[in-house]
Amino acid sequence: MIVHIMKKATWEKRKDLDFWGEENLEMDGFIHCCTIPYLWRVAHTFQDISEKLVIVCIDEKRLQAEVRYDEDHRSGRRYPHIYGLVNREAVVSVLPYLKDENGHYQKNDAFMATEDE
Repeated sequence: MIVHIMKKATWEKRKDLDFWGEENLEMDGFIHCCTIPYLWRVAHTFQDISEKLVIVCIDEKRLQAEVRYDEDHRSGRRYPHIYGLVNREAVVSVLPYLKDENGHYQKNDAFMATEDE
């Protein structure tokens, strides 16, 4: 499973669409995702967003679009990017993006069994 973080309001607009992600593709050429073990590594980039966020959990095997694990040139780690639209059937769950009182990401119960890397 891979995950994509977005504003809850954006998810509300996309959740009933057969395919979504046009805006992401226009902006970046792909849809940024990460694996659950790396989620804590990217979560800080959302710290200052005051709007509610969600974590969209995507089953790669159900995706119709190509997923590539591209290397982050700063860290050398590989992150999944979706090179196409996300089909609704690939979304297996949507979880709240939990923050503490300082705005730092708190790991969801659903991810507790997964070790951070």
